[in-house]
Amino acid sequence: METRIIDLLFYLLPALITGLIAYYFFSMHTKNEEGRRRFLLNKENQKNALPLRLQAYERMALFLERINPTKLLLRVAPTTADKEQYERVLVTTIENEFDHNISQQIYISDECWNVIKASKNTTIQLIRKAALNADTADKLRENVLSSLMEKQPPSATALAYIKKEVGDLW
Repeated sequence: METRIIDLLFYLLPALITGLIAYYFFSMHTKNEEGRRRFLLNKENQKNALPLRLQAYERMALFLERINPTKLLLRVAPTTADKEQYERVLVTTIENEFDHNISQQIYISDECWNVIKASKNTTIQLIRKAALNADTADKLRENVLSSLMEKQPPSATALAYIKKEVGDLW
């Protein structure tokens, strides 16, 4: 009887080893297939998301061009000589442009979004600072333009950052 149990174990041992090896290979194959499917899905998602991301960068570049103080002052002319009213119109225009594009933050990096917000806030500060030394709306325009003679507008820095980030996408 003892020999029969030993014989039975000798017959079962190869079947058990073969079963374990089959299980191991099947498990590896399943993991590889799952990884391949995940890779293909990720690749497909990136292919679909890239145009949306590029469109968001384009819209934010347009926003930065529109809030560039030089272009903003040409586009939004004062209707009266009241500097406070003109300052409010300029700041409201910038805020409205920003609000119109706020959803684009979903498609761009947090760092890029922060640079764009900083550019917007710096432009508003530049206008408010220029208003402190102005008596009329025309003097406010002149102060803003003269402050930009010595340095580039804040939007130029943010636009350069966008260009760098878009270049990194390729």
